[in-house]
Amino acid sequence: MRRAPWIAGAAVTALVAAGTITYAVADGDDSGMRAPAADSADAGFARDMAVHHQQAVEMSYILRDRTDDEDVRRLAYDIAQTQANQRGMMLGWLDLWELPKVSSDAPMTWMDMAGMADGKDGALMPGMATNTDMTKLGTLDGKQAEVFYLQLMTKHHQGGVHMAQGCVDRCEVGVEKRLAQGMVDAQESEISLMAGMLKERGAKALS
Repeated sequence: MRRAPWIAGAAVTALVAAGTITYAVADGDDSGMRAPAADSADAGFARDMAVHHQQAVEMSYILRDRTDDEDVRRLAYDIAQTQANQRGMMLGWLDLWELPKVSSDAPMTWMDMAGMADGKDGALMPGMATNTDMTKLGTLDGKQAEVFYLQLMTKHHQGGVHMAQGCVDRCEVGVEKRLAQGMVDAQESEISLMAGMLKERGAKALS
């Protein structure tokens, strides 16, 4: 309960930041660029990463109810809040650009890597957990849940970093490239953090 004011303040700050970024794109205040095409890297990244982020949010909320460990719960909360806010930004940009949120193209087509993930059992993109993995996470408790979550999220972040770097290299909308670079930096930091948390629990990342 003592963290509630801080959490509320952080949430307001995130929403204000999101609104500022969204307005910048809507107002054409990003190097005067027009809305990207539906088959552009900008649109493809926004669509695919919104899906990728949604699974991370779901995993984090599952973990919240499976352990009392404060450190892992705090990490899961931070990931859920950060990726939910970023997902909202990307879907908002697609609305502003008047582009569809889904595409008939296979995931990762914008990176020329369609089919990189086989899509079986719900793993649509690099690093995504399968439906079986998600179900299993919901059956574990305590240390077992913590370890499996950290393993799944490490793999998820590794795939996310790969995709975000793809946007840094290919996207043209400046504000989106900056968001993608921020994802790379933050998720690489969290991968290192999770490696340490796994080591503390006598485990390591999935190969």
